[in-house]
Amino acid sequence: MTQVPLRRDQEETGPPIPGLIGSGPAMQEVYRITRQVAKSNASVLLLGETGTGKELISKAIHVLSHRGSGPFVRVNCGALAENLLESELFGHVRGSFTGAVNNRTGRFEAAHTGTVFLDEINSTTAKLQVKLLRVLQEHEFERVGDTQTIRVDTRVVAASNRDLLEEVANNRFREDLYYRLNVVTIFLPPLRERREDIPELVGHFLKVYNEANNRHVPHVDHEAMEALIAYSWPGNVRELQNYIERAVVLAPGDELTCDLLPETVLGRRPPRIGRQRVADLETLTSELVEYGLETAGPQEDNLHAKIVSRVERELIAQVMAACDSVQVKAATRLGINRNTLHKKLKEYGLEK
Repeated sequence: MTQVPLRRDQEETGPPIPGLIGSGPAMQEVYRITRQVAKSNASVLLLGETGTGKELISKAIHVLSHRGSGPFVRVNCGALAENLLESELFGHVRGSFTGAVNNRTGRFEAAHTGTVFLDEINSTTAKLQVKLLRVLQEHEFERVGDTQTIRVDTRVVAASNRDLLEEVANNRFREDLYYRLNVVTIFLPPLRERREDIPELVGHFLKVYNEANNRHVPHVDHEAMEALIAYSWPGNVRELQNYIERAVVLAPGDELTCDLLPETVLGRRPPRIGRQRVADLETLTSELVEYGLETAGPQEDNLHAKIVSRVERELIAQVMAACDSVQVKAATRLGINRNTLHKKLKEYGLEK
């Protein structure tokens, strides 16, 4: 990417970071904090919905830091069971458990002098959170099944698509680990809160997918662009990216038109339910009544939790049915990992 001279209004925020698209106020603030924190060794916590670009920011922090020449190691904490994740992070010695036929170096050790990015940190168990806290505080750990202490110089960038303070309040995340991770927090705004960046993003993805698919669709119909800007984007930038690629592949001419966009984007079907926070309980209750999901009266204890649980159960049941009970497919559509889906199925009695 060609580097352009700084304008006067960019002196504080800095130009857009390579790999990230958007020049609106929300993203300018993200760029400013990212550049500032990258110069330090502080732990960073990235918060934002799925598809907002947390991994891109974590890479930018690494590249812009003095550790940029060292390794960058990503771990999706929500993709593995507890015992496998512990081995993945800290390594293991031969014979420490069934299947451990050789010694293995963990991700923290592999990221020595560099950065380890812990995605979906909220998925970790209490036992693993204790070991993570020790690494952050003491920079040391033992491999699974070993007594030898290993010291590392590794910077930690963690990410979560859930409110970790809420997880702490519900005893699902250690408070001391939260504060150790939360030295600097960067919030990645959802796409619906930075609609001014959508035309720039569309132009970028058109260029990318025209080149990737040997196509020539450089133009966007005015009505199609208006629909893209008006849509709520529950899947954020990743959802926009997928729809632009689809349109480029299917376009009969050189213009992206409305007929190439999904009906949800055009407002002909409601968007899928995402992870947006429920802000108005009364509105939610009235909608539940409208759809035949009435609950008890507003004076009942834990009404909010019961309403959310009932909606969640209904949603999971419908998605599982649509995916022929294939959990991997259903988890992907719901935007959660398979372990979380399995727990929800058990909790709501939907295992069969």
